Amino acid sequence: MKHSFILILVIILSVQSTSAQNPRTTINLNGTWEFDQTTTAFPPEKFTRTIPVPGLIHLAEPKIVEYDKFFKRPDKPEAKEQFNLYNLDYTPRYSWYRKKVFIPEELENKEGMITIKKSQYVTQVYINGMDMGTSMACYTPIEFPVNKAIKFGAENEILIKVGERAWLPAEAAGGTDKEKEHYLPGIWDDVLLSFTGVIRISRLLVLPSVANKKITIKTQVRSLLPAQIFYGDPMNDSINLEVEITEKITGRAVATAQGRFTAKRDNLTEMAIETPFPDFISWTPEKPFLYTATARLKSSKGLSDEVSHQFGMRDFTAKGKFFYLNGEKYFLRGTNVTLQRFFEDPDCDNLVWDKEWVKKLLVSYPKQLNWNAMRICVGIVPDFWYDIADENGLLLQNEWLYWQNHGWDDQIRKEYTDWVWTDGNHPSIAIWDAINENTDMFIGNTLIPELKKLDPTRIWDAGYMREGLMKSDEMDEPHPYEGRIISNEKGSEKTSYPLGNLDYKPQALKMIKEAGVPQLANEYGWIWLWRNGLPSKLTVDVYNYYLGPNSTPLQNRRFQAYDMQLETEWLRSEPDLAGVLAFCYLANNFGYTGDWFVGNIKNLEPAPTLEWFVNAFAPSSVFINLTDERYVKQATPHKPGGKLSFKLAKINDLSLDVPGKVTLSILDSNGKTVWERIIPVVLSAFDRSSLQVEISLPEKEGGYLLLAEFLADGRKVPVISRRFIKIGFLPEYKYFEMQPVKLK
Repeated sequence: MKHSFILILVIILSVQSTSAQNPRTTINLNGTWEFDQTTTAFPPEKFTRTIPVPGLIHLAEPKIVEYDKFFKRPDKPEAKEQFNLYNLDYTPRYSWYRKKVFIPEELENKEGMITIKKSQYVTQVYINGMDMGTSMACYTPIEFPVNKAIKFGAENEILIKVGERAWLPAEAAGGTDKEKEHYLPGIWDDVLLSFTGVIRISRLLVLPSVANKKITIKTQVRSLLPAQIFYGDPMNDSINLEVEITEKITGRAVATAQGRFTAKRDNLTEMAIETPFPDFISWTPEKPFLYTATARLKSSKGLSDEVSHQFGMRDFTAKGKFFYLNGEKYFLRGTNVTLQRFFEDPDCDNLVWDKEWVKKLLVSYPKQLNWNAMRICVGIVPDFWYDIADENGLLLQNEWLYWQNHGWDDQIRKEYTDWVWTDGNHPSIAIWDAINENTDMFIGNTLIPELKKLDPTRIWDAGYMREGLMKSDEMDEPHPYEGRIISNEKGSEKTSYPLGNLDYKPQALKMIKEAGVPQLANEYGWIWLWRNGLPSKLTVDVYNYYLGPNSTPLQNRRFQAYDMQLETEWLRSEPDLAGVLAFCYLANNFGYTGDWFVGNIKNLEPAPTLEWFVNAFAPSSVFINLTDERYVKQATPHKPGGKLSFKLAKINDLSLDVPGKVTLSILDSNGKTVWERIIPVVLSAFDRSSLQVEISLPEKEGGYLLLAEFLADGRKVPVISRRFIKIGFLPEYKYFEMQPVKLK
């Protein structure tokens, strides 16, 4: 009872302090809710658990009945390629959330709306026993007017029912992921009660144009006035929309705009205004400068609503085969996050909603790793993740969970359109990604052109809908998984993949070269490990082939780090690629793929792969172009004391020349340098060229490490490229295991 009184007092004080200043009063309903589950659609007789909001059902305490079926920790991986989501190993249940909240009497003259930013799968809301509505949207906000049920000046019961993924209606725009086995339901973003005047801003979309030095402000205005009942009753109302632009940090006003519009009663009305903005600071990952747009809605009765969103002045476009940021050529370097897969990780806990943990994941490591981009893969993320990316400088390819086909055209249009309205203010989102590794003619040729009119400031990716399938293809997403081992009945087929040979041109790269639009290699590797160092479900055959069936976690991690470094060098050397995003930075620990951490993910302890990426993703670097001789089985050892000719690949993502020097050296199995040579080099702007070199090999037989260390003028730490080489014919070779620089 004491806790209830404190909650009521806090809400009253909050309302008193804000209602006088702002026409919108918001009550944040995040926190602890009562929780329980039922096998039928009737509410539980009593609630025996609690759960945090936001948070999926695995966070309920005491734990849900079949918790252990959702989170399994296998002793060893089982080679497996895909999963049917309808092969359930648990009993589907309805999940019920309940919270009691006091609504002050002072709000009775306002119109209330409940907003659930993200809830999956099929959400129904009751207030004080009255049905407010049902939504099948899983990744966009769910909103219902609530005044018909609210008791002002009293305590109100909010009851929310959430269904299972297996029950998602056929028309819902919710794809499946064949590499997921459990789809955890729950409310996974903020829940709010907001009170405004009778006409409110439902959505606010701020669209910058750096090239044209202007801002376009689009709004969806919702009138809560009743529709016409009798002939002659008003159908519309005149309103004023005023927008003020301020610098986020200083609060200094820098631009204004206003317009007069007509809002249709009991309906949504869209409106747009433009304002010149000639003097601004552009947003980039290197300098993420932000502004705030505050929109105020005025009716005949005065100020009705006010909403603010942060945004950045940022153009992201495509010209020819490359991306351009604010008019300048810009290469993307980074990785992928598969949050929906991470939800079924036994160590996921509440980390997704821990802002400090997320900031370390999205900011601290990426800055050290020379990453400027990420793909939010097979499913989007909570809203505050995008805020962090905005504020700290990270470009995102934002992908809907649409891999295998699911959904009806009208519902896909509805959910995708709301997706653009909802997330379109974030300067970090540079690419809308509609489909993963699939095709859909409606999405590619009907819906995307419609949404380009709503938001012309971003590029659309549509999976495997390349030129010829799409009327207007803006980019493609090749997935060059060249190291994959295909199993057959007689065992694993041998691979001839020349790991480390930067001139290797398989069919995937030939398609990249022939394409006329930017090619973003946003998946590659197929060398995944679980965090205990064991192969993932998809990579058992890969490790068996390269290392044998009894390889240790240490051996696996060293090979993965080396393989991913060389594959990254290979792709970054390709002159026709506009960006390289390694797969995968965050995933389910015991899933089909894996990520580059060790131990409990709570600690974000990097695996060697992540640490070696510091070199592979350096903006300016020099890579050895030579096939590996330690792991590639077809490699032939060199003659002792002979000469070895090969090329160095010069890589520069920057628009300026970068002078420096390359130190070539050979290290024996003890780490002793047995040969060295220094070569001055200049990496020209956007360089993708080669330098021919020749080295003298040791007289002594053995395993050696060949290094190329590029040190740019004025820098203290070199960028390292490495290759293992064999000298002479021996039954076994030993190699020096060089350690990467540790991440902070």
